[in-house]
Amino acid sequence: MTNPRGALLVGSVNDDDAETTMRTAAEILGRRLKRIPDGEVGKRFHWIMFQPDVLGQAEGIERVGPERIPFGAGLDARPLRIADGVDAAAIELPPLGYADAALTSYEIFRRLRAEGAIAAGVRFQVSLPTPLAVISSFFSGDDRAAIEPVYTAAIVRELEQILTGIPPEDLAIQWDVASEMGIIERAAGYGKVMEAWWPGDPFDGLVSRLASLIDAVPADAAAGVHLCYGDAAEKHFTEPADAGALVRYANAVIAAAHRPLTWLHLPVPIERDDDAYFAPLDGLALDEGTELYLGLVHREDGAEGAQRRIAAASPHAAAFGVATECGIGRAPAGSTVGILRTHAEVAEVW
Repeated sequence: MTNPRGALLVGSVNDDDAETTMRTAAEILGRRLKRIPDGEVGKRFHWIMFQPDVLGQAEGIERVGPERIPFGAGLDARPLRIADGVDAAAIELPPLGYADAALTSYEIFRRLRAEGAIAAGVRFQVSLPTPLAVISSFFSGDDRAAIEPVYTAAIVRELEQILTGIPPEDLAIQWDVASEMGIIERAAGYGKVMEAWWPGDPFDGLVSRLASLIDAVPADAAAGVHLCYGDAAEKHFTEPADAGALVRYANAVIAAAHRPLTWLHLPVPIERDDDAYFAPLDGLALDEGTELYLGLVHREDGAEGAQRRIAAASPHAAAFGVATECGIGRAPAGSTVGILRTHAEVAEVW
């Protein structure tokens, strides 16, 4: 059986502030971590759900519906539309909030590293959503295609601002990829996205979009991809038959990108400790040096369940580290330390 080496924190961590997140993770996981996130605290706790409040400030973008749709943390979950008669190309979006959050948390990271709480050589991890996630979630119909280049340019500006304030040798960028898997798997709720956006097979378009985002990260910064099946109420938007769609998409993206991935994360559903789920990993074509992390840690069955899934994965993956399926920010209060300790129990240090 493969002994996993290293751990990845996918992004969100259920702590109140960035300093607590980073101190706790570094203390429990130590040299198992090559990268450490700030836990996506504040409005980022609900992943992209704060983006409608940001985009709704732009002239030419309207909220759909007269009444707020509350979504925790004071957020308004109403969708968005391009106002009648407005040319989407002329819309100027405000700062999206990711760069400001990253630069603020990086200063905490630097202080903790200077104190010795975070080891030298560990990078600061920033997780960013793909534009498709935001566009497909909050716009509809023809507005999706119209706003896509505008929002894509805005997220790239956020990345550029992050790179201006954080040295690339300290930085790790992770692209969070969830809606793409829903489209590839033709999950319920994603059919209308395909019909309105891609009249044919969307696969090549999904590949080229993600490859371009990876290539936007400079070579001396780390770049990772987190593939996901969602975790709303700790449930997937569809249950994968096996890892085949994940492997197909990952292989195509890796081949299309001009720079190598530093790491790839693939989710593992809690009930899948069978050989059939992991068998497609035989065909995974990673670049030399790309780290593979399998999201096989689940709070419900801890180290025992993780070890069962590790045993099932081992014949099909010569080397991998461990992670959860998705961020743990929305796990029950008080479960964070236990989840982190499970990572430490089943993974060796680098």
